[in-house]
Amino acid sequence: MHAQRRLVLATLLLLPALARAATAAPVVLVVGDSISAGYGLAPGEVWVSLLEARLREHKLPHRIVNASISGDTTAGGRARLPALLKAHRPAVVVIELGGNDALRGQPLAATRANLDAMVRDAQAAGAKALVVGMKLPPNYGPAYVREFDAMFADVAQARKAALVPYLFDGFGEDMAMFQPDRIHPTAQAQPRMVDTVWPALRPLLRK
Repeated sequence: MHAQRRLVLATLLLLPALARAATAAPVVLVVGDSISAGYGLAPGEVWVSLLEARLREHKLPHRIVNASISGDTTAGGRARLPALLKAHRPAVVVIELGGNDALRGQPLAATRANLDAMVRDAQAAGAKALVVGMKLPPNYGPAYVREFDAMFADVAQARKAALVPYLFDGFGEDMAMFQPDRIHPTAQAQPRMVDTVWPALRPLLRK
């Protein structure tokens, strides 16, 4: 009898935690570099923040966890991801990495392997993955540019993950949409990035 009472008491004590877990908002985890961390922008201007507003407009329960770090590479993202998956248990993982690998001239085979591992780990944790692609200017050489451009789609296709082919689609050639460094988009470009990501992200979200 005492054992039954202890069991009932333990169950009652667990109920609040179980209720919180049941009602917790599903997480969209963004793992990116300075483009998603908001380099040069005021708080709230970066496309990831605007994406959270888009979720509210569509009355979706998800919340954004922006784990982007300026200067990060695919190797850094790959190393950080397991702890992020454990801490946040995301429903969706958005991977916006690779640009810094190219800026540093790193071998693209390693970049591809890191992206593939991140998608694999996200899916193994029960999350849906969205790969966000980038493009390089032609001065990197035609072969390197072609391999870099194709890498994101190749990884997404191999892992059956969602894909945004090019985050700067529609304005990547317009230097008026970039800060003086010609790398980081201005505040005016951020809503366009949300519009580019949204069609690929929306099917991954469940009410």
